[in-house]
Amino acid sequence: MKVEFRECDFFDLWIWLEFSDVPSELERQYVEEVFNSWFFLGKLGGFNAENLQVQDSGVDISYMTYDEDQAEGSFMSLMHNMGEVEFEGVWARCWFDLGTTDAIALDVLINSFQQFSKEYVPLKRLIIGGENPDWKIPGGRRQATFADESLN
Repeated sequence: MKVEFRECDFFDLWIWLEFSDVPSELERQYVEEVFNSWFFLGKLGGFNAENLQVQDSGVDISYMTYDEDQAEGSFMSLMHNMGEVEFEGVWARCWFDLGTTDAIALDVLINSFQQFSKEYVPLKRLIIGGENPDWKIPGGRRQATFADESLN
């Protein structure tokens, strides 16, 4: 799976997937689940690079002391909104307002889709940001319907 970055605005970001073949209904559901799970973790502040205590401690985490004050003192890193996952032919796309989440979120998504492509549904490309000339964004608009409205 090839990964491409185009113009990225964390508050108005389209993410595109190109499949090898037109995805089945089950394959579409898998893709929606990956995006929904990723967004939910982001909505909960899971991608906060300022608080990576376990990662920063190294390989041996046995009996590690976790610093709650450090966790509480870090800047909030929350995703704000997600549009509906859309499909057209061999393409899927989804709009996000990544809010204040850190760029580590994109690494996690890329890693997830790389493994997804190996084990579940072959993907040709993951495009982060910009516009896809094969499937234009109507009027360059932001996504009007947000998935997180149902979470409130």
